[in-house]
Amino acid sequence: MGTIVVVEDDTNIADLVDLYLRREGFRVIQAGTGEMGLAAIDRERPRMVILDVGLPGGIDGLEVCRRVRAKQSLPVLMLTARDGEVDRILGLELGADDYVTKPFSPRELVARVKAILRRSDGTTEPNEVLMAGRVEVDIVRREARVDGEPVPLASKEFQLLQFLAERPGRALSRQQLLDGVWGAGWYGDDRTVDAHVRQLRKKLGDALPLSTVWGMGYRLG
Repeated sequence: MGTIVVVEDDTNIADLVDLYLRREGFRVIQAGTGEMGLAAIDRERPRMVILDVGLPGGIDGLEVCRRVRAKQSLPVLMLTARDGEVDRILGLELGADDYVTKPFSPRELVARVKAILRRSDGTTEPNEVLMAGRVEVDIVRREARVDGEPVPLASKEFQLLQFLAERPGRALSRQQLLDGVWGAGWYGDDRTVDAHVRQLRKKLGDALPLSTVWGMGYRLG
């Protein structure tokens, strides 16, 4: 099933997550600080990272997420003891694929992990590349390129871009985007879509012809 790095300073929580993931066949690497987590990610090349927001030391979970996102499109699930909306939105804007508030059900956590990996590992036809303005959406490589230069995107950002690129010219509501990218069973509000759209616009700039359909959602092209 591949390797998952769990960056969590509470050993009881880390051991519980480790236990449930190993039952599902995953290899788990634990790290107790942001520094250790970044080192483990570089060393292990995992399929996914589970990341606590409130880590001790100089590098918290949000900073770890930011640094990971600057280098690669690695799925990230964030854990937090805080329930503030600002924390959730900030985590999503930094590129987290999902967000779980403590205390949580280990079974639910595993289900979310599997859902994220299914979405990030979606199968496609070989050599399929979609064009969205000056942006190439390479589905096989899971890579976005502007004028031939790769632009690092978070896993969920890429999935949103792909979903839009597969439906050029269509006005899509926020709910349609939530259902298509996050799944019909995902619960949250439509500001999740807005946060990811802001990131796409920030990273891809005017190369991406993504317009807002006021009162509804977004249209690409």
